Amino acid sequence: MFIWQLPQRHQHSQTKRALIYHGQQISYGELVNWIEAYANMFQAAGLQPGERVAICAPNCPEFIYSYLGAVQAGAITVPLNLLLTREEIAYIIGDAGCNTLVIHPAILERLKIEPAQAAALGLKNIVVLDEATAVRAKAAPPATKVTQSPDDICTLLYTSGTTGKPKGAMISHNNFLANVRAMDEISDLGPEDNFLCVLPMFHSFAWSTSVLLPLYLGSAITIKESFQPKDTLRTLTEEDITVFCGVPSMYAVLMRLADKGQFKALRLAISGGAPLAAEIQRGFEAKYNFPLVEGYGLSEASPVVCLNPLEPDAVRKPGSIGLPLPGVAVKIVDDNNQELPVGEIGELVVRGANVMSGYYNKPEETAAALQGGWLHTGDLARQDEDGYFYIVDRKKDIIILGGFNVYPREVEEVLLTHPAVLDAAVVGVGDPLKGETVKAFVVLKEGATCDRKKLQEFLKEHLAVYKIPRLYEFVSELPKSPTGKVLKKLLKNKE
Repeated sequence: MFIWQLPQRHQHSQTKRALIYHGQQISYGELVNWIEAYANMFQAAGLQPGERVAICAPNCPEFIYSYLGAVQAGAITVPLNLLLTREEIAYIIGDAGCNTLVIHPAILERLKIEPAQAAALGLKNIVVLDEATAVRAKAAPPATKVTQSPDDICTLLYTSGTTGKPKGAMISHNNFLANVRAMDEISDLGPEDNFLCVLPMFHSFAWSTSVLLPLYLGSAITIKESFQPKDTLRTLTEEDITVFCGVPSMYAVLMRLADKGQFKALRLAISGGAPLAAEIQRGFEAKYNFPLVEGYGLSEASPVVCLNPLEPDAVRKPGSIGLPLPGVAVKIVDDNNQELPVGEIGELVVRGANVMSGYYNKPEETAAALQGGWLHTGDLARQDEDGYFYIVDRKKDIIILGGFNVYPREVEEVLLTHPAVLDAAVVGVGDPLKGETVKAFVVLKEGATCDRKKLQEFLKEHLAVYKIPRLYEFVSELPKSPTGKVLKKLLKNKE
């Protein structure tokens, strides 16, 4: 099977709704026809197997048509983060060697990519997702069938680049399918479910859990361009949404909304993309009386690695990312790649059919990431006696202070329990005497007041003295990626 064939798994129900967008319902039969039409259009425009197609669009049915249509035509898709500047997009297009750009009209207008600039980027085709393109796709002649292998690369997922220039993780059809099948195995989800997709489709979390998985199951997908808190809450309380996948910041916002409306049909809420603070999980569950299940993944693993059990009577451990998916092996290792015993902190490494084959055109980075056949995540974690894993922090974020290790996430978790604190991030900054010291960036709740002295007094009750930040900066918000990860590189650059 290939990823564009997922909608065809349920040919017996071609009239069943597949996509719901602005009140419009698109059936599985119509979805398959649109994917075929886009594949025909790409091939008619001269797209050759193995060529790269960049896609820059908000969540919409056309994102799915163009993505799966390009892959059916034998191309390799390169989803682009909508927040990127023209310069950042140019880097990825050049690094991936894209010759076709699929783009939403509003984004094309914002980026102002003129024909001369397109040529300079190596682009031969710019496909604008407008009505004219839809007409052209429907009129395109049938494409020639392209011979492909399930192990062929279908997508380059560019990492966020928080530690340098972004790298393209090479993901095959089998990588995605292995992840989807594993998620299906541990859940009771099926054709009657309706997934709400507000996460950005260009990100692997949304693409696997909120697009490919429901298509594999024959479920419906309710598509929203982006996360709008009040509209999302209205959708969850008034429409028949049964599954919602979000990032911690989304749940934090929903938790703070004054309206305590009951979710109409929701039966599964999953948090991923960034660490879920215990305070957010407790607050959300207390307000809505509904379990919030935390998982863990990364683009290089297509992306889901671990998830807390989904069965109602299963053990779900707050603060834990849960257990590895079926077919995925996870262990904790030291700097010499030796496995550590239960309870000890080390790097979390992953092996399985969902793991990428490497980074595009980056053999040295590939060798470092896939040492010994295991994907080295760069995340520090520990495992408990029941096999559950816990993320401690990013390996690169550890602050070494006077020979002691300070884990920023531990400090952040405590800061978030302060009644005046809405959000917090902790980083290590240069210190002329100690080499490094601890600094906290703090966002206060609306109307709340607090200062450095009060926070230090509060932290002394919960943390060893060496872990307590010496520096504080009160800010209106923290810089975050589309999946809710705090961009600590930007905070460090403020110094």
